[in-house]
Amino acid sequence: MSDRRILGYVASFDEARGDGVVVTELGESLYFHCVNIADGTRQVTVGAQVSGLRAVGRLGSDELVDLQKI
Repeated sequence: MSDRRILGYVASFDEARGDGVVVTELGESLYFHCVNIADGTRQVTVGAQVSGLRAVGRLGSDELVDLQKI
C-alpha cells in the first residue's frame, strides 16, 4: 500500500452494491468499496472530492482504501 494520498472525485457509486469508481487527478479510474469509506457512513455522493490510499484489492487489482471526503 502506498503512503501517498491520492486525490480525485467520485465518478460513480452504486448504493445497492456498495461500490464505485474514483477518477484521480491524473485521470486514472480506481475502484472502491463502501467498507473502505473512512467515516463509516458507507455512502458517498457522486462528484464528491475525495482522497484515498492505493492498495491491492481482493481480486489483485488496485483500488482505493481509507477513502476520505474532502
